[in-house]
Amino acid sequence: MSANSSDPRSATAAASAKGGLWAWINKRLPVDSFISHELTGYMAPKNFNFWYFFGSLAMLVLVMQIGTGIFLTMYYRPGDAFSSVQFIMREVQWGWLIRYMHSTGASFFFIVVYLHMFRGMLYGSYRQPRELLWLIGMLVYLALMAEAFMGYVLPWGNMSFWGAQVIINLFGTIPWVGPALTQWVRGDYGISRFTLNRLFALHVAAVPIVLLLLVVLHLVALHQVGSNNPDGIEIREHPGPDGKPLDGIPFHPYYTVKDIFGVGVFFILFALVVFFVPTFHGLFLEKANFTPHDPLSTPAEIHPVWYFTPFYAILRAVPSKSGGAFLLLMALVSLILLPWLDRSPVKSIRYKGWMSRLALAVFVVSFVGLGYLGMQPVEPLYVILARVFAIGYFAFFWLMPFYTRWERVKPVPERVVYHAH
Repeated sequence: MSANSSDPRSATAAASAKGGLWAWINKRLPVDSFISHELTGYMAPKNFNFWYFFGSLAMLVLVMQIGTGIFLTMYYRPGDAFSSVQFIMREVQWGWLIRYMHSTGASFFFIVVYLHMFRGMLYGSYRQPRELLWLIGMLVYLALMAEAFMGYVLPWGNMSFWGAQVIINLFGTIPWVGPALTQWVRGDYGISRFTLNRLFALHVAAVPIVLLLLVVLHLVALHQVGSNNPDGIEIREHPGPDGKPLDGIPFHPYYTVKDIFGVGVFFILFALVVFFVPTFHGLFLEKANFTPHDPLSTPAEIHPVWYFTPFYAILRAVPSKSGGAFLLLMALVSLILLPWLDRSPVKSIRYKGWMSRLALAVFVVSFVGLGYLGMQPVEPLYVILARVFAIGYFAFFWLMPFYTRWERVKPVPERVVYHAH
C-alpha cells in the first residue's frame, strides 16, 4: 500500500519511516494520517462548480471573525461600551481597521452562509444520506444568528439598544416560561448594563464554543457521508478497481487550489467594502448606531441588520405579537424540516420538474422581498406585501410534499456529468 493511501495506518508507518522529529510527532499526534485521510485521501466529486466555493469561504470568515474579535475584546469595556468602541476607532493603532473588518465580516459571513444554504437547496444536499448534515448546518445557522445579534448589541448605540428591546421582548411570547426567560436574558427589569454584560459573556465565550463545536461536527458529518454534487449522484456507489470513486478526485490539491482562487476574489470584494464603504450605506452599520443609546429617544425606524430583516418582516406581517413570533419560529422550523418535506425521486434541480423550479424561484423572490420590506417603515402597503411574500416563503416548504410528487422529473444519468474546462 502506498504512503498516499487513505489508510491512516499506512500514513503513520510512512511517517515513522522518515524518522526524526516528524516521526516523533506522528507517533503522538497523527498528522500524516489526518492529511492522508481528510485531504489527499478524501475523494470529492469532480464536477464541483461555482456554488461550492462558499463552504470554504464560510470557514475563512469564521476564522477571521474570531481573530478580529480577540483583538477587539482587548480594548472593549462593557461598562463603558460606546466610548470604548470610539476609543478603538480613534485611538487604538489600526483599531478602525480591525473594527470594520469585524463588522463587515459579520455581513459577509451571512452572505456566504446564505449562498451556501441556497446551493444545498439547489442540488438537494439535504436529502438522504445527508439529513443529519443539514440539521447540524441549521444549528450552525441558529448559533450564528445568536452570535450576530449579541455582537450587534455590544456597540451600545441607539439602534443597538432599541433593537435589543424588540428582540429580547420576543422571549416574553413563549408560553409559561416567557416572562422569566426574558428577565433572565436582560439580567434586570429592563435593558441595562447588566444585559450588556450578559450578552458580552455569551458573545465572546459561550456561543463561540458551541459554534466551533457545531462546525467541527458539520465537517465530520460531511466527510462521513461524502460531498454532494450538482447532479445529486452518490459517487461512492461507483467505485473503481482501487476502491476509490470513479468520479472522484482528491480534495487536495485540486479543490484547495480552486478555493485559493475563490479566497482571492473574496478578499478583493471584502477589501473594497472595508476601505471604501464600511457602513454600506447603512446596511452593514446603521447611522443611528453612531450615537450613544438613549432610552428617551427612539430611532425613527427600528429594524435589525439586513440579514435578519426577512424574518423581521414575517414577524411584523401579523398584527398579533404572539402570532408574529409563532410565524417567525415556523419560518426557521420549515428550514430545519426540509429533508423530510422533499419527496422528489431526484435530488438536483437539474433533473426536477418545472414545479420545483418555479417554487424555488418564488422562494428566492419572497426571501429577498421580505428582506427589503423588513427595512421599510410599517405602512399598509408594505405590510400587505410582506404577507404576500410570507405566503410565498411558506408555500415553498409546505406544498413541497405535493408538487415534488406530482411533477415529472428528468432521467438521472448513472455517472456525474462533467465537462473539462
